[in-house]
Amino acid sequence: MYSIRMAESVTEGHPDKIADQIADALLDEFLKKDPYSKVSLEILVTTGLVMVGGELSTDGFVDIPRVVRGVVKDIGYTKPELGFDADTCAVITSLDEQSPEIALGVSREGAGDTAIVVGYAVREADNLMPWPITVAHRITRKASELRKTGRYPFLRPDGKVLVSMAYEDGRPQHIRDIVVYLHHDPEVSVQELSELVMEEIVRREIPPELMGEETKVQVNPSGRFVIGGPVADTGLTGRKIVSDAYGDIGFSGGSAFSGKDPTKTDRSGSYMARMIAKHVVAADLADRCVVQIGYAFGLTEPIAFDIETFGTEKVSKERIEEAVRRIFPLRPAEIIEFLNLRKPLYRQTAAYGHFGREGFPWEELSRLEQLKELL
Repeated sequence: MYSIRMAESVTEGHPDKIADQIADALLDEFLKKDPYSKVSLEILVTTGLVMVGGELSTDGFVDIPRVVRGVVKDIGYTKPELGFDADTCAVITSLDEQSPEIALGVSREGAGDTAIVVGYAVREADNLMPWPITVAHRITRKASELRKTGRYPFLRPDGKVLVSMAYEDGRPQHIRDIVVYLHHDPEVSVQELSELVMEEIVRREIPPELMGEETKVQVNPSGRFVIGGPVADTGLTGRKIVSDAYGDIGFSGGSAFSGKDPTKTDRSGSYMARMIAKHVVAADLADRCVVQIGYAFGLTEPIAFDIETFGTEKVSKERIEEAVRRIFPLRPAEIIEFLNLRKPLYRQTAAYGHFGREGFPWEELSRLEQLKELL
């Protein structure tokens, strides 16, 4: 059966991603000062303004405006002509203490929120991620790299990519469409940008076997993209949850990640679910795996756990689930300790996806041999 799967990725200068990165940079700073900080932040960015709101319980002090401006500067909003820059944007904070009822539930090692979490892995790209989201992130990341290294100073921070891919009987065949939107200086033409994308990004970052005769690459098809970033579009945390995860080929529990400390199971539980799914596929127990876990606020045990392998399993799903439960922790407090989630590692997750990238504990195949031995 023929089908089309899609994925979107945005650059770190996209307004929503600015918000996510600020939220996670602040989380990292609070965890540096107090590893047991309870943090739940929402960020809004718009023309000349960053607003930080949420709930907080910590023994550490963080200079919030300094951190906010540091993130904005690092992303590349440093010139007034961009309509948003690190030195002149206002920073407003509105923070309350964490609810004592929530604090009580967490202190009893229960889930810090009610959430459905999803982990996914598939035998496609080397990182056991779907090809569409992998390709989309490669393009946006490379575009930002070319800008930040100074090779193409006419590039500006904002940008977006959409990738569509043809599948047949569930197997990837070729990329159908790549649509790239690059934020740029006024004097640059769309033709110059198109040549840049083809020569420096597409031909270098995308495996040639994924490119077919029907593959169509479009760059800024709507024309100029001079006005971008928060001056063009208000940004908020949590508005890119499918891009943060697996693209449309995977499932989503519906919750955002950024700005939340690891007691929030919609974050830590999602990381554990990905680790489990990746182990199942890497151990050759299945070619495709979705792990779903349900958590209820204040409860120490998940209320539901399910593994789906879509008929690709090499051993029964019951045996896989039994082995997984023996090896991997599912209680919220145990997940935090198992993955060492109280350390400041979150800013780097906030752009170009939370999964399929090296350096994160939930991507390590640390229990692979143990899982193979059990099965």
